[in-house]
Amino acid sequence: MSKRILSVMVLCLFAAACFAADAKKDEPKPAQSIPELQQQLEKILKDTHTPGVSVAIVHKDGPEWVSGVGMADVAANRPATADTLFRIGSTSKAFASLSILKLAREGKLSLDDPIRKLVPDLAFENRWEATDPVRVVHLLEHTTGWDDMHLREYAKDAPDMPLAEALAFGRASRVSRYVPGTRMSYCNTGPTVAAYIVEKVTGQRFEDYVQQNLFNPLGMKTATYFKPNAAMATTLYHGDGKTPYPYWNIIYRPAGSINASARDMAPYVQFYLNRGMVNGASITPAEDIDRMEVPHTTWAAREGLKAGYGLSNYWAFMDGYVYHGHNGGVEGGLTELAYMPEYGAGYFFSINSGNGDAFGKISKAIRKYVTLKLQPPVVPAAAPLPGDAQDYAGWYEPTAVRPELMHFLVKLLGLQRIQFRDGQMTITGINGKSTFVPVSGHQFRYVPQDGPPEPAASAALLAPNSDGRFILAGGPLRRIPTALAWLEIFLVGLFVLSIVAVVVYAPFWIVGGFIRRRRRPAERAMRIYPFLAALSVLAFVVTFMLCSNDAIMRLGNLTLYSGMIFLTTVTFAVTSLLAVWYAFTRRGEGVRSGVRWFSNAVSIALVVAVVYLAYWGIIGLRTWA
Repeated sequence: MSKRILSVMVLCLFAAACFAADAKKDEPKPAQSIPELQQQLEKILKDTHTPGVSVAIVHKDGPEWVSGVGMADVAANRPATADTLFRIGSTSKAFASLSILKLAREGKLSLDDPIRKLVPDLAFENRWEATDPVRVVHLLEHTTGWDDMHLREYAKDAPDMPLAEALAFGRASRVSRYVPGTRMSYCNTGPTVAAYIVEKVTGQRFEDYVQQNLFNPLGMKTATYFKPNAAMATTLYHGDGKTPYPYWNIIYRPAGSINASARDMAPYVQFYLNRGMVNGASITPAEDIDRMEVPHTTWAAREGLKAGYGLSNYWAFMDGYVYHGHNGGVEGGLTELAYMPEYGAGYFFSINSGNGDAFGKISKAIRKYVTLKLQPPVVPAAAPLPGDAQDYAGWYEPTAVRPELMHFLVKLLGLQRIQFRDGQMTITGINGKSTFVPVSGHQFRYVPQDGPPEPAASAALLAPNSDGRFILAGGPLRRIPTALAWLEIFLVGLFVLSIVAVVVYAPFWIVGGFIRRRRRPAERAMRIYPFLAALSVLAFVVTFMLCSNDAIMRLGNLTLYSGMIFLTTVTFAVTSLLAVWYAFTRRGEGVRSGVRWFSNAVSIALVVAVVYLAYWGIIGLRTWA
């Protein structure tokens, strides 16, 4: 769920541009030993007000370091240890994939089975079901086309709720927005439906199946999907490192509910490094691990791009290396599991805070240590641009938005321009410019502005199809007409300028209203309604900012915050319509021409925004429904 407001993003980008050089000077050197790495982690925790971290650094032949650093419970002064249970969030999803792969090996199902065949009682919508059904593999590669969980699903706190009831509660979010098996859009419901299939096929509760077939054989002795004993678990905290979050009983437990310690996760990382082997015994065939690590169903995967999201396992390019694994996040907790099979090395860590700064710094410190004595992989040489590269030049927009709720914003802020020159592809958007060089056919690798280049292709020009022309770069981007792109930019600029102008102008006419000779009753409504519309926009933004630390509970339920979101969007629509009405009906004496033109321009911008937001379902938005 995106909790970041555009202004915050802009400030972060500005700060990064201003202070990047100084930050690089202040970066600590790679730790030369575990004690030195521990000191670095302790300093990061202190500097970022993060209570604690659970960490495991692992090699094929066993763990190097398994520990807890900092505090598991601040109020109780209880330290984090190797046995403290942390919330690992979406890192939990891989156990759904491992379970499905096991049943597929036993001949009880196939990754290509339509889910309608296996769980006919499951409610979902796919208008392409007759020709392109939602299949088991789509659940695990996030290519169902479904929306992600709605806020009410996130906010539902129901311990021990059976999966069937949880899925019935959230049926409205399972609607395919595009043909299944074409584009990847992260969706927490997919792995949960896969887990429900496991229950239907085996007759066991999913959590019991995982305990018997995965946790126990792997040696994950204390891992659990359910709320553990308080003495064993960490407390999760807000950004101040002091205010705790209540325990979150996620109704889609297979998607992100596992509590696990560093001692649990160390053999799990080793399991991947040894390609499914644990203590000399095969838990999962190596070919299943291979299958998990490479996507198969998206357009890009079918055209040969290996990088991406496989079966609950994705590629991550960091510091010139390729990692596989998964990360996870819950309110007050962030996790990363990453490993490099080619080097036989990997790591896990989890913090008991949602502090992104701490998460990034800890991740970098651990990676620097893990790769200290490794030789980076060879970077593929740049190839010539494909002959049809210029056919792909133009404007593009995101086409597989994770939360449909944010589509109206991502569509505009994600607008990007693709150009080909000097043997490179450049992508320019609100976050700046990214550069890619061709490596083979229509595949490209990313070239960071600061740091080593990526050692494999991560972007591709996709073959045109009936849905249009697409490029995969970070996510699937669809080309749109240049005129439409510039129209969107113009209208967004006009809207922002109108809101600013109305707010800046307001103090002058408000003060003027107290001076008899400056009063203009004929212009009063032409001023008031645009001003009220602008205040509605500001109130909407402020409400989101105020609830960002507890957005799930505050917006997923009917609260003062979610009520304000509903009220401000309705108020914006009503006052904007009144603004345009008065702007074009007040033609008589007493209305100055400058005021009339200003009112006309502002009211048109407001009404266009109302139409756009109404199309995307934002007017009258009920986040709790």
